[in-house]
Amino acid sequence: MRACIVEDRGVALLEPLTLTRAAFDLWCGASSLLDRQRRTLPVDELGVLVRPELAGLCRRDHPGLVVNDLGWLNRGPVILVNARWLPGATSVADWQTPRVGLVDDELAYVILPRPALAAEVLDQLADLPLADLAESWTETLPSSQAGGAMIRYPWDLVERNGAELSRDAELFQGWQRDWSKTASLAVLGPAEQFLAHPETTIEPFVTVDTRPGPVIIDRGAVIQSFSSLAGPCYIGPDSWIVGAKLRGGTIGPGCRIGGEVEASIVQGFSNKYHDGFLGHSYVGAWVNLGAGTQTSDLRNDYGQIRVVIGNERLATGLTKVGVFLGDHTKIGLGTLLNSGTVVGAFCNLLPSGGLLPLVVPSFCLVKNGQLSERQDLRQAFATAATVLRRRGQELNDTHIELFLTLYDQTAASRQRLIRESDTRRWRKSV
Repeated sequence: MRACIVEDRGVALLEPLTLTRAAFDLWCGASSLLDRQRRTLPVDELGVLVRPELAGLCRRDHPGLVVNDLGWLNRGPVILVNARWLPGATSVADWQTPRVGLVDDELAYVILPRPALAAEVLDQLADLPLADLAESWTETLPSSQAGGAMIRYPWDLVERNGAELSRDAELFQGWQRDWSKTASLAVLGPAEQFLAHPETTIEPFVTVDTRPGPVIIDRGAVIQSFSSLAGPCYIGPDSWIVGAKLRGGTIGPGCRIGGEVEASIVQGFSNKYHDGFLGHSYVGAWVNLGAGTQTSDLRNDYGQIRVVIGNERLATGLTKVGVFLGDHTKIGLGTLLNSGTVVGAFCNLLPSGGLLPLVVPSFCLVKNGQLSERQDLRQAFATAATVLRRRGQELNDTHIELFLTLYDQTAASRQRLIRESDTRRWRKSV
């Protein structure tokens, strides 16, 4: 059997996280959505349909996937899976009978026989109208509830992360060991919920609290002295926890994390080396949070937090929501970010002594609290190249092509928000 993971138009509501990656590469729990979907799908071949600008990066990062190949898609029966689907704990029993799987009214997957994949349908899929096609498929195929959840907004990943980490613990049971005789390591709660790869380094005077959930530490991670880890949390390969207070959350590979972090997801290769608070947030890759950066995740009146996605200010239904930071964004020391802040890719945020704007478009500078467009793309890309080299990676032409496309795609919204910011500042001055 074959399956194809398809990005639909809903990925736009997951910005800024999906500006530089496919939706299935977002983390929830101890793995990406793609890995969770792989474990659910009993297939021999797996392909993806992504936005054209991401195709090159997907081929580079996922060499085993068939990327944007409609010919491959039409060779036989196939399962189309929404890239935003977070599968549930109960596996789907039947992947053979043609039907539509729904999460509420959204399409999670559709099992299509070969005749259904006519040329006109393939042409439509190239324009990513998966949601538009769902209605016609439900009229011709039986439907059922798929289970799991549909990730609609960035805060959905953060909100569901703890439960997914608790489920993921069973995948790491082979890492159990007796920690009772390890000097200066305090394990509070069930010892079997502390799961550390044999090649993990844990220095003296570390506290691990498994009472709220499992603590999972992957290969090559380093937990430095005086760190405190409370579950449910996952620390990815080669990440360092440098004396941090980590209360829940997912830390991707190659990160450096210090200070206080609560219930947040860090995509990977990002630095929060120093003191400061990060809570209920999702941080992209190659981000640097300077010393003393503080993020709010709770209003002081305990009210519901709203977040601007696209041009709309959305009610999250939650009282705890932090910030969402795009890739390659750099934040200066002592910067203050309000709850619900959304920052795009390649931004440079400098402290102003007060809270910075709630929305910062991609390729923008915030200096003295004022929003402006970055004019130093060459320098921004040079910095990105330096940062990648520090983690043993290389900035290549595929990256540059994607970043330049992103710069053009975000130009209109960036210029509009800068004009609106200038207008507000002018009105305050008269």
